Amino acid sequence: MAYTSIYTSPFGEILLAADGIGLTGLWFKGQKYYAADLGDNHEERKMPVLDSAGKWLDIYFSGREPNFTPKIHLVGTDFQLSVWNILNEIPYGETVTYGYIARQLEKRGEWVKMSAQAVGGAVGHNKISIIVPCHRVVGAKGGMTGYAAGIDTKIALLSLEKNCIKSGGTVQ
Repeated sequence: MAYTSIYTSPFGEILLAADGIGLTGLWFKGQKYYAADLGDNHEERKMPVLDSAGKWLDIYFSGREPNFTPKIHLVGTDFQLSVWNILNEIPYGETVTYGYIARQLEKRGEWVKMSAQAVGGAVGHNKISIIVPCHRVVGAKGGMTGYAAGIDTKIALLSLEKNCIKSGGTVQ
């Protein structure tokens, strides 16, 4: 069974979802892949993990780096999980490229001959936006590329983190 709640952010309504293990989804209303895999078997309900996610978002949207992470339950393919684990390593206020993530996967021996495009597919299907920071992944040379909630939202989130893309804050 999945449980949901609505969080109102400065950038629009966010749907939070959780199961008995942890947070399973965080989507901006109307974004690509909105509520992916949530299905019809869910109900709106208060839960500690949803409350924790809301507190995390309150801190984040106040312009501060949260000092905790709500319990999350990532569900995906082995490849997606490998990519999403690297997303969780991107420091607050910094960005990395899709190519960097591909090289990390190869370096760790998790996948061989990895392409930035394959990484982009996994990043784009991240179900826990912001907390699993897919917005911190940019194109080669720091270019703003796809974000399921839209490029304007991606830029706004990076600006909130005071990340200046043009100042060299991107790992190639």
